[in-house]
Amino acid sequence: MWDKGGTVRAGIIIFSMKKERKPSLGTGFSVHHRIVSAFERVEFVSNRVSYIVLRGYWCNFIVLNVHATSEVKSTDPKDSLYEELEQVFYHFLTFNTI
Repeated sequence: MWDKGGTVRAGIIIFSMKKERKPSLGTGFSVHHRIVSAFERVEFVSNRVSYIVLRGYWCNFIVLNVHATSEVKSTDPKDSLYEELEQVFYHFLTFNTI
């Protein structure tokens, strides 16, 4: 779960999921201070899928970050990851404004 904060380091804000246990997978984003004004929101869907919304002049930008499983893993984690991605894409398609 995201703790609604970011860590500032050398003019870069780092958004990452709050680590609750070890070992932990995760995704995150580094946003440079020059574009932090365009930051709308960040969503951590799971420990493998997250996205950030940046406000643009003509449209908003959505950057999706995915920690994919390797080809040697069993199909169960892959199937659940693909289901999560489908839900995220469907979420983006079902509303007009972000």
